[in-house]
Amino acid sequence: MEADKNTVVPGRLAVDLCGLVLKNPVMTASGTFGYGEEYAPFCDLNRLGAIVVKGLSLEPRAGNPPPRIMETRCGMLNAVGLQNVGVRAFIAKKLPFLRQFNVAVIANIFGETIDEYRRVTEILTHAAGVNAIEVNISCPNVKKGGVAFGAHPDAAASVTEAVRGETDLPVIVKLTPNVTDITEIAQAVESAGADAVSLINTLTGMSVDIERRRPHLANVTGGLSGPAVKPVALRMVWQVIRSVKIPVIGIGGISTAADALEFLITGASAVQIGTANFIHPAATMEIIDGIEDYMIRHRIGCMQDLLGSLQTDG
Repeated sequence: MEADKNTVVPGRLAVDLCGLVLKNPVMTASGTFGYGEEYAPFCDLNRLGAIVVKGLSLEPRAGNPPPRIMETRCGMLNAVGLQNVGVRAFIAKKLPFLRQFNVAVIANIFGETIDEYRRVTEILTHAAGVNAIEVNISCPNVKKGGVAFGAHPDAAASVTEAVRGETDLPVIVKLTPNVTDITEIAQAVESAGADAVSLINTLTGMSVDIERRRPHLANVTGGLSGPAVKPVALRMVWQVIRSVKIPVIGIGGISTAADALEFLITGASAVQIGTANFIHPAATMEIIDGIEDYMIRHRIGCMQDLLGSLQTDG
């Protein structure tokens, strides 16, 4: 029987992410790719390893007041505040579109309380077409929840344990860089049942309008993303890989195939593309092509021979 045109055939780029087989390691980062439909005119969603949708809460959220995004020299600051349609509207109005494609759908979730994380997880677990859950305990732009859970090992573990108890889907916990030792948080969520971790979320930053002598963002501070954070992200990914046994997904300033390859060679099992999507909506397509070209040039037959191939003296 002839295979359907959308059937995944594992090949050179395929990765196994805690039991979830992806056709390649390139994922979109939550909050930078909408719910997928917004980018469909610019890229082939079927080619992506996974789509991580915009963060979902129990009820719809309006987010922070504007201005809430501004460009920086090497990236951007955002204080959107997790604006979203809410988990029920996502399932009813957004998920049907994504079900048309042969791509893994990962629901990023957020809550102001542990019980909200639990309830959102329960709702998503019963929704056809959701393949994994990414738990956001690391957003710096909200007054409740967010980084308050991700900055302390015990709190991070409590959220992870609550989510783990509500689902049999893979649970990925997204970590904040705004801590003293990110490996402590990674180890805590691993012990609490996380199947993988993703990092980093944005670094807290701010910018001032010197003519008005006021912050550029209404929230005063925001999350810094883009090329400026890549060396920090790569260092933290390397540290976490050495401290946990679960897969690590690399995020932070990845704009090109070379950027993605740095994370993969360091040992990340997959990567997420974020701010680059705003600058170049087809960035993910070029990154997938670039990774494959690299593997062909270096005669690397499968991703497992590439992942973690970093050579150091130590």
